[in-house]
Amino acid sequence: MSDQIKFIVEKLNQEPFKKSYNLITFDSLESMQLLQLLSDVLGEIDPKHAVDIREEMPEQTAKRMLSLLGILKYKPPGSISDLSAFRQGLVTGSKPIIHPVLHWLLQRTNELKKRAYLARFLVKLDVPAEFLQDDTVAETNKQYEELMEAFKNLHKECEQLKTSGFSTAEIRRDISAMEEEKDQLIKRVERLKKRVETVQNHQRMLEIARQLRLEKEREESLAQQKQEQKNQLFHAEQRLQRVQLQLKEMHHAVVDSKPESLMKKLEEEIKFNSYLATEKIPRELESKKKSLYFLQKVVAEPAMSQSDLNVLEIKINEVNAQINQLIEKRMMKYEPIDSKFSMYRQQASIISRKKEAKAEELQAAKEEMLNTEKQMEQKTNQARELEGSEVLKGDEFKHYVNKLRSKNTYYKKKRLELAEITAEYGILQRTEELLKQRHEALQQQLQAIEEKKGISGYSNTQEELEKVSAVKSEMDEMKGRTLDNMSEMVKKLNAMVADKKSSLAPVIKELRQLRQKCQELTQECDEKKGQYDSCAAGLESNRSALEQEVKGLLEECIQEESNYRYIHCMKRNVEVQLQRAKEEMKTYVSPDPQERRKAIREQYTRIILEQENLGKKLREKQKVVRESHGPNMKQVKMWQDFEQLMECKSECFLKQQNQIAIGQVIQEGGKDRLVL
Repeated sequence: MSDQIKFIVEKLNQEPFKKSYNLITFDSLESMQLLQLLSDVLGEIDPKHAVDIREEMPEQTAKRMLSLLGILKYKPPGSISDLSAFRQGLVTGSKPIIHPVLHWLLQRTNELKKRAYLARFLVKLDVPAEFLQDDTVAETNKQYEELMEAFKNLHKECEQLKTSGFSTAEIRRDISAMEEEKDQLIKRVERLKKRVETVQNHQRMLEIARQLRLEKEREESLAQQKQEQKNQLFHAEQRLQRVQLQLKEMHHAVVDSKPESLMKKLEEEIKFNSYLATEKIPRELESKKKSLYFLQKVVAEPAMSQSDLNVLEIKINEVNAQINQLIEKRMMKYEPIDSKFSMYRQQASIISRKKEAKAEELQAAKEEMLNTEKQMEQKTNQARELEGSEVLKGDEFKHYVNKLRSKNTYYKKKRLELAEITAEYGILQRTEELLKQRHEALQQQLQAIEEKKGISGYSNTQEELEKVSAVKSEMDEMKGRTLDNMSEMVKKLNAMVADKKSSLAPVIKELRQLRQKCQELTQECDEKKGQYDSCAAGLESNRSALEQEVKGLLEECIQEESNYRYIHCMKRNVEVQLQRAKEEMKTYVSPDPQERRKAIREQYTRIILEQENLGKKLREKQKVVRESHGPNMKQVKMWQDFEQLMECKSECFLKQQNQIAIGQVIQEGGKDRLVL
C-alpha cells in the first residue's frame, strides 16, 4: 500500500498536475479533496471531465466517473466484490476505493487518453429495432456506421504513418533540396532560351524538336502496345495449347472407356460435388461467417491491455469447464451406458469424420494434380522455348530413342578414333622432344668449333640477317598492296558519292513536298482535335447526367425491392396465422372430444377456470385475513407491551443487583433504607 501511495504522489508532483504533495499531506486529504483530485486526473485523460465537483450533485459525479471508468475498462480489485459498495465508496470519497483507481489511472495515462479519444467515436449507439423500421432512421444509422468504419481506417493509417519513421525535418530538407533543384533548372532553361534565340529559325527548330519528342513518345506507346499485344498473343496461345491438350485427353478417355464407366465416373463426380455444395462448403462458410462476426466485434471494441486479456482467458476457461460438466451431466442423464443409441451415434460421428477427411484428401489431391499439370505445362513451354519444338510423345518418342541409340554407337566409334589419334599425338610429341635435344647438342658442338676457329656467333648472326631480310621484303609487299587498295577505295567512294547524290535528288524534292503536306496535315489535325475535345466534353456531360439518373433508378429499385420483401414477409406471417386459425377451427368443431381438448380455446378455457377457482380461494383467504386482522393486531400490541414490561423488570432487577453490591436496602413501613 505504501508503494502505491508513493507512486501516486510521485506522478501527481510531475507534469501536467504539478502538485506539491508528500506522503503525509496526501494521506491527510479529505474525501471531497480526493474526489476533486480523481476528477482532475479523469479530466486530464478526457477533457470533458475537467469539472469542479462542488458545482454538481454527488449522484451526477458518481455517474460521470463510473461511465468513464467503464469506458476505460477499469475493474475494481478482488476484495471489492459488490459493485454497490464500490459505487458508495466512490460517492463518499473512500480512500480504499480512490487510491487503487488513481494508481491504475496514473500507471497508463497515455494509453487511457487514446482509449478515451477513440471511445468518443467508436462507442456505438443502441437504436431500438422498432425505430429502425423508419427509412430515414435506418439510412442515418447506416451512414453513422459507415462513418465509424471510415474513422477506424483513417485512425489506422494515421498510426501507421506515425510509426513509419518519416520525420518532418527530413521532409522539409527534401522540399528545400527540390526547390533548389527547381531554381537551378529554371536558370538553365533561361540560359538555354537566350542561347537559342541567337540562332536563326529557332522557333521552327523548337517546333521540330517538339514534334520529334511527340513522335518518340508515340513510338514508345506503340512499342508498349506491341509488347502488350505480344503478351496477350502468348497467353492466348498458351490457353489454346491447354484447351487442345484437354481435348486430346478427352478424346483418349472417350476412346479407351465405355459408356458405363463414363456414367459411373460422372455419378461419382456428381456425388462428390453435391456433398461439397450441400454439406462441406456451407458448413465451412457458416464457420467463416461466425469467425468474421466475432472478429468484427473484437475490432469494434476499444483496445484492451494484457491484464484484460488474461481476465477474459480465465473466464473462458471457467465457462468451458462448466460446459463440459453440463455435457457430462446430460450424457449421464439422457444417454445411459446400456443404450444402443450411443453406439450408433458414435459410429455415425466416426463415419462423418472419415467422410470429411476423405473429402478433404480428395480435394487436396485434385489441387495437387492441378498444380502438377500447371508445372508440367510450364516445363513443356520452357522446353519448347529452349529447343524450338514440342515435347515428343508415343511413336515419335520411340523414334527419337532409336535415333539417340544410333548416335550413341557413332559417338563410341568416333571416341575410339579420337583415342588412337591421341596416342599417335603422344608418340609424335615424344619424337619432337628427342629431335629438339639432338638439335641443341649439335648447336653446342657448332659453337665449340666456332670458338676454336675464332669466329664465335657467326651462325646466329647469319640467321638474324636472314630473318631481317625476310621481314623487310614482307613489309615492302604490304606497303605496295596498301597503296593500291587505298587508291581503289578512293575511286569507289567518289563513285558511290556521285551515285548517292543522283539517287537522292528526287527524294529531296519529294521530302520538300512532304514537309509542306505535313504542315497542312498538322493544322488540320489541330482543328480536328479541337472539334474532338468539344464533342468529348459534351458526351462526358451527357454520360454524367445518365449515370446520375441510373444511380437514382437503382436506389429506387433497391427501395422497391426492400418494400416487396417486407410485404412478402408480412404476407407469409398472415398466411401462417390464417393456417393456425383454420387448424384451430377444425380442432374446435371436431366431434372427437380428445381432439377438441387440444384446441387453444379449450386450453384457455380450462386455464381461465383454474385461475377463477384460484382467485376465489385467494379472496376467501383474504376475507379470513381481514376478519382476523383486528384481533391479531391487538394480540401483537399486547405482546409488544408484554415485551416492554419484561424489559422494564429486567432493568429493575439489574439495578437492584448493583445496589446490593454497594450496600443493603431495608424496607420498613413503606420506607427504604440503605445500610452500608
